[in-house]
Amino acid sequence: MENYTYNSLTLQLEGLNVSKKWIYPVFLSILFSYLFIMVTNVGIAALVFIDKNLHQPMYLLFCNLPINDILGNSILLPRLLVDILLPPSERLISYYGCVVQAFLTQFFGTTSHTVLMIMAFDRYVAICYPLRYSAIMSNKMVTKLSVSAWGSAFVLVGILISLTVRLNRCRTMIMNPFCDNASLFKLSCESVFINNVYGLTFTVALYVVSIGSIVLTYTKIAVVCLTSKNKSLNSKALKTCSTHLVVYLIMVFNGMSIITLHRFPHYSDYRKLCTILFHIIPCSINPIIYGVQSKEIKKFFSKSFKSKKTLPSFHQS
Repeated sequence: MENYTYNSLTLQLEGLNVSKKWIYPVFLSILFSYLFIMVTNVGIAALVFIDKNLHQPMYLLFCNLPINDILGNSILLPRLLVDILLPPSERLISYYGCVVQAFLTQFFGTTSHTVLMIMAFDRYVAICYPLRYSAIMSNKMVTKLSVSAWGSAFVLVGILISLTVRLNRCRTMIMNPFCDNASLFKLSCESVFINNVYGLTFTVALYVVSIGSIVLTYTKIAVVCLTSKNKSLNSKALKTCSTHLVVYLIMVFNGMSIITLHRFPHYSDYRKLCTILFHIIPCSINPIIYGVQSKEIKKFFSKSFKSKKTLPSFHQS
């Protein structure tokens, strides 16, 4: 007969199954990834706020992405790094800490979709209605889009986690490197039918709306480019939209892999890898793709570099 511990306030994380010889290489890989993510995303976000030339709708909306990446990785990777160095029996987390981590992890994933959706809308207006762009994408509209991206994610994830928190728990082992909603409600011995229904509805609705909006906006952009003889417009559209699409497809593929692998417990190691890569890969390439290919950001760094090179030297007369 299996022993159960009901509603324990201390939970244990299964963590990553890493052999002793690979502990430090894995630790250093994740550490350097985390440092790179934080430095580049903090740098891009700070640059957008500091440089007045970047106070444009496209960059202000893009700024939501590094902020979300900083939040999502700060709640996960530092804890993961500590747990890698600990023996499995010492990878403990409080129940309330686990709930917070689960909320922020799900919030990060959902906001990644909603932010890319509002960025796609911005590109659609810029390319399809260039003469009306300034009127449509006013500061008020940018604020509304940003609030809707974060607000809708907060409400949807809030309901998701609330349905899990109401359940009584009879297990203490989180079968994951960190807490997420699915791992959390698997601790219960009660019926999780409502959780599964809402979770499935939430996931399907998010992906349908997300993929639908991306397909719709990019189809309309493609039609405008194909019917336009303006080579400059076509080049600009290809450059901005291709980078956006690459980031989106990587995120969707990774997210769907995690959802699918949750249904197959014997592939738990692959699921763990996918969940970590979902945080690391998109968050590492976002500042590279959007930052390096941005003409205004390139200009800023070019000016800064030139000004350092041409600083006057003072000689004693």
